[in-house]
Amino acid sequence: LECDLALNLVGQPLVRQQVMKGVKEFLENRNPVKPLVMSFHGSTGTGKTFVSSMLVRHLFQGGLQSPYVHQFSPIVHFPHAERIEQYKENLKHWIQGNLTNCGRSAFLFEEMDKMHPGLIDVIIPFLGPSWVVYGTNYRKAIFIFISNAGGEQINEMTLDLWRARKDREEISLQDLEPAISKAVFENPQSGFWKSGIINNHLIDIVVPFLPLKRHHVKQCVISELVQQGLEVRPGVVQEVADSIPYFPEDDKIFSSTGCKTVASRISFFF
Repeated sequence: LECDLALNLVGQPLVRQQVMKGVKEFLENRNPVKPLVMSFHGSTGTGKTFVSSMLVRHLFQGGLQSPYVHQFSPIVHFPHAERIEQYKENLKHWIQGNLTNCGRSAFLFEEMDKMHPGLIDVIIPFLGPSWVVYGTNYRKAIFIFISNAGGEQINEMTLDLWRARKDREEISLQDLEPAISKAVFENPQSGFWKSGIINNHLIDIVVPFLPLKRHHVKQCVISELVQQGLEVRPGVVQEVADSIPYFPEDDKIFSSTGCKTVASRISFFF
């Protein structure tokens, strides 16, 4: 996993460091006191889903297709606000049932910023340090929350630090954590709004994904060309990277969409 992150995750030294440290310590502990709970934050295309799928690929045979890896999307699984009580019941049973099958299961919650406030609190009993919940020993499970919330604040702070001549590789978690917390946990639209998960400090690791610069986008283009079995031509790499929108308007330093649209753009230039 460490090698894969180093080779394939572009421009996210903080992510590598946080994820590796958290996962390593957790897996080496034969009797963890609680499940591993990580929350990934950052704007579109910065690698949140990429890292979560890489993580389960290395931990579970079959990766995302493993019977012990479970993905939840608010748009797919919990679309209607008026059915929230039913969703709470379903979610509790899904998690309980799956942990009964295998205590070492992984649960990925995507687009937490679109989750109905209050819904996620139903899983609180599974995240804390109690020994057994509903007859299940669940403390070896892994929970990952993925969210675009906090992305704007991360981008803003990275930009401020760039203006202050501070290299993006020098940014620490301490620089970003207060801004992320404010954006994510104090926002009435967020799935974490007034959540007991936050109040009870059940998230072990907050992982910020920084905005990507032009040379990072080029790295993504090269990876994508290799993956598609195409020749890596410098001209094509440059053209694809140039076709992506950057911010701020005047300096065009960071990609507005990260590497998200790289794969679909290659066909225009090849």
